[in-house]
Amino acid sequence: MGFKFKVTSSNTDRKYGIVARDLEELTDKGCQKLQLSREGCRVCLFEDGTEVDAEYFSCLEDNCKLIILEQGQKWEGEIYYCLNKILHEYDDSNDELITTASRMLSEEIKPKKMQLLQCFVENAAENIRAENLEDDQEWFKGLNSRFKTKSDYMRFSCGRRMRNYLTEVKNHAVKLQGDTRIKYCVFVKKIKRQLQQTEFNGCYFDRRANYDRRLCTAEGWFTCQGAFDEDFCSFVHSINPYGSRENRIAFSTWNLDHGVEKKRTIIPTIVKTVTQQNIDDRDVEHFYSLLFTLANLKLVHIVCHKKTKGSHIILNKRPGSEILQHV
Repeated sequence: MGFKFKVTSSNTDRKYGIVARDLEELTDKGCQKLQLSREGCRVCLFEDGTEVDAEYFSCLEDNCKLIILEQGQKWEGEIYYCLNKILHEYDDSNDELITTASRMLSEEIKPKKMQLLQCFVENAAENIRAENLEDDQEWFKGLNSRFKTKSDYMRFSCGRRMRNYLTEVKNHAVKLQGDTRIKYCVFVKKIKRQLQQTEFNGCYFDRRANYDRRLCTAEGWFTCQGAFDEDFCSFVHSINPYGSRENRIAFSTWNLDHGVEKKRTIIPTIVKTVTQQNIDDRDVEHFYSLLFTLANLKLVHIVCHKKTKGSHIILNKRPGSEILQHV
């Protein structure tokens, strides 16, 4: 006698009953039934993708659902499979799924399920792929009439943030006096010129930009990069401001957060640098990078925007010059 299992593969929706005494017998019979090449095959739990080895085999329950994967294949689990299947069966022009989900919202369901359905209905109803004004006039309400495409406005909105950062740096000159103020203003002009050459880095929000120059997917989805002291966003915040006017407005609350702080650290160090030495191109490039590029900027949801930062240290870049490093 052996144990009973139900096996399938990623190539079919059918499940076959198999009786096996050990993992080797299960794999052999399963591959034969599913018409798979035996070499390199792995057996995993259908539920969550956990790989089954010889030791784990003895712990499996009767009629356990398993999936046999060929070499190079991955399995994310049953929930991922079901969601992926739904998304493949319904394209953007099919309203049946949206109608069904909307009807379910009026029924008595658990709060978490209601939240998930609400999020799905709202996102499914968005006009993400539309780019031009004539294709989604609602999205452009309240904007200057010169904007004819969504990407043009998103590029402008990112550039506006960069201009605001530049204004903060520029306005600090009123606190300085004498030669220090003159040298500081010269530095601001140089860094402004460099920012203008990169078109204020508006590409960061432009979904039409090259992959390595934008912060979003080709469809316009942005993902929170987590607080300055975290490697990723534990809340998995995401948004597509290209999808709807509401999302466009909500995205304005997201921050391009400086890891090394602008007011407390970068600007004072610029002042110290221009006081002690002559600014050269390397200094301009360094502070430009800290103020306006992804070397020191992270896109974060407002919840992940921490006002209180950690300490910073200053390291020598070369004799008579300084470089900032976040600790």
